[in-house]
Order: sequence, then structure tokens, then C-alpha cells
Amino acid sequence: MTKISCYSAILLAFITTTTSAEEIGCVTTTWKLIGSNNKICVQAFDDPKVQGVSCHISQAKAGGISGALGVAEDPSQFSIACRQIGPIVIKDKLPDEETAFTESTSLFFKETRVSRLFDAKRNTLVYVAISRKIIDGAPANSISTVPIMPWN
Repeated sequence: MTKISCYSAILLAFITTTTSAEEIGCVTTTWKLIGSNNKICVQAFDDPKVQGVSCHISQAKAGGISGALGVAEDPSQFSIACRQIGPIVIKDKLPDEETAFTESTSLFFKETRVSRLFDAKRNTLVYVAISRKIIDGAPANSISTVPIMPWN
């Protein structure tokens, strides 16, 4: 497989597994004289395979001129909170680990990824947010758990 077709396959896999998120809002953290401000943005997404679970993820967004042009690499700083918002319905058998959400955080193959793990002993869904590059990632991570409980 050529280098170009390998990158194309990775890009296609990334595009087809991305779950869309809804922008909730942003809070400015650093004011910039030129270009956009540094900020923390909050998005919400529903787990595509587990009805009744929603997650909110906050991420640092780089500002300045490169941020305004959309070419800045966002820092690997984020937080996640997932909650049961209704009866939990699992559509298919869940694998031990699966990507529930991805979002590009740079022009050059950096992403924030949320993986879902299932803790069968505790009947709990575990969501882990990480920053990832094709070659290497960052140790920064955030975790949230959702115990599977009856909904009244």
C-alpha cells in the first residue's frame, strides 16, 4: 500500500467513525489583540450505541491569528462528563472498548477521541477522553462513568 493510499484509508476511517457533537458555547480564557481569543468550548454528544447516555466535553481552543484561520493545533486539554439522561438501551452487544466520539483538533491528524469501555463487574460504562496523533499521543486524559441503572 502506498503512503498516499495509507493516509487516505486513515482519513476515510476517521470520517466514517466521527459522531457529530452539538456546540453548547465557549468561554474566553485569554483575550488576544490580534486574531481570535483562546477559549474553552463545550460540546454535547449522545453515545451512538447507547441510547439514554449523553456526554459533555470541554476543550481548550487555540486563538491568535492561526486560531482565527483554523490552522492552530489545539492543546491537549479537556474534560468530560457523561450522564444517564433516560432509560439506557444498548442497541447491539458492546465490545470491550470502542470509539464513541472523535473530533479533529488540528489540520494535521490530531484528534480528541472518546472511547467507551464496559465494566461488566460493576455494570458501568466508562468513557475516557484522550488526545491522539497518528504517530504519538498525549498522556492527558479525562474519565467519566455511567452506572447502568433503572430509569424511573
